[in-house]
Amino acid sequence: MKKITRYLLIITAIGLAVVQYGCSKSSPGTTPKPVVPVTPGTPVTPVTTDVNMWLTTADQTQLFKQQNVALVFNTNTNGNPTINVDDTRTYQPIDGFGFALTGGSASLINSLSDANKTALLNELFKTDGTNIGISYLRITLGASDLSAATFSYDDVNGDTDLANFSLDKEKADLLPILKKILAINPNIKILSCPWSAPAWMKDNNSFYGGSLKPEYFDTYAKYFVKYIQAMKAEGITIDAITPQNEPLNAYNNPSMLMLSVDQGKFVKNNLGPAFKAAGITTKIIVYDHNADHPEYATDIFADKATADFVDGAAFHLYGGNINALGPVHDQYPDKNIYFTEQATFAGGNFGGDLSWHVSNLIIGATRNWSRNVIEWNLASDPNQNPHTVGGCTTCLGAITVGTGITRNVSYYIIAHASKFVRPGAVRIASDLLSNIQTVAFKNTDGSKVLVVLNAGGTDQNFNIRYSSKMVNTSLKAGAVATYIW
Repeated sequence: MKKITRYLLIITAIGLAVVQYGCSKSSPGTTPKPVVPVTPGTPVTPVTTDVNMWLTTADQTQLFKQQNVALVFNTNTNGNPTINVDDTRTYQPIDGFGFALTGGSASLINSLSDANKTALLNELFKTDGTNIGISYLRITLGASDLSAATFSYDDVNGDTDLANFSLDKEKADLLPILKKILAINPNIKILSCPWSAPAWMKDNNSFYGGSLKPEYFDTYAKYFVKYIQAMKAEGITIDAITPQNEPLNAYNNPSMLMLSVDQGKFVKNNLGPAFKAAGITTKIIVYDHNADHPEYATDIFADKATADFVDGAAFHLYGGNINALGPVHDQYPDKNIYFTEQATFAGGNFGGDLSWHVSNLIIGATRNWSRNVIEWNLASDPNQNPHTVGGCTTCLGAITVGTGITRNVSYYIIAHASKFVRPGAVRIASDLLSNIQTVAFKNTDGSKVLVVLNAGGTDQNFNIRYSSKMVNTSLKAGAVATYIW
């Protein structure tokens, strides 16, 4: 990840939404929400509805909860603002929504009892009931700053033949958890990226900072090939890689500076040809950093010999504006756009983070042609561990693994899309109103999904119109709802 002090964070602080899984322990500075039991003998009778609605409110009184309301399409008219949803106008396909499964995340989840581990993974990766259906994962090629320590898969100095390459460091936690996830969802997409090359390949012989030596470009390309082949031998298909996480950030541990000219040369002369020679079809996605430097990606795309190896570009949003992604697509429409990282942080306001992330990522990134949205990261402990010395000390997991499981704000941010917008869906047209932000999708089964954020300061009544009929609904200020029909 990154040192927070190196970036302009357009993020309000985070308050934790807590819903307990068994007995639980909240993160520092948070107050658990009480679990209110249903009174025996008073079952709720489901209403007849055309549109299902799932709701999260800024005050946490509703946390990704299905609403028992009748939303029936009709031809009645009223004076409320109207969101038109038009599935005759289609945009990019959707690959999925999810989280980074860091080494630290995997170790925390793997530390649970078998029963609790199974229950949690089902909740995260299944789609039935109240499960949230994560469909995309980002994993790290070697250590990230949310690993307990720095390492690569070949730390033997000068091993240019990579004879000592091994995934052994992942066999305790990451590989077992990935295999359990794949047993639940064999089609989940996995993107992998390194925080650093092996230290001995770098000009400072350190995991912290420095750059890849040109004489090791070819060896490093073979390192990627060995990794993808080794993961495949474990039954894990890597759908895509990026050559370097945050290539303009050399101030993390691990980290590595890789300017666009060097990444372009590496892809064109080494990585792309190595993949081709080995028959590897894993996508190569460039950049993987903030929206304030979209020219990093377009500079690489401008060279056709390089671009022929490249599927697209990936972005974060610790700097810049989400609307910078759209022009990259407009300039190079044959290249895909991905959103691969944004953290939430311990110590602040649930409602502010919910609104900012849904506005900028779930809505903003996809309306700017992103095929996915990935939050950073899946799990942390109550003190935001593990992390390396110099790694992020306040990055908050989607879940906190303590004496129980606490679900935090990014869990709900992703859930509002991941459960309902399934891989293969396409984005379709929907209106943006003054304070009502929206994005819409159509799944392969024909179902429509509309994510709506009330970004204003007051409650809002509005209509949803589809195919000449409409329903009336409302959202409290700061609330997020997903509508499905």
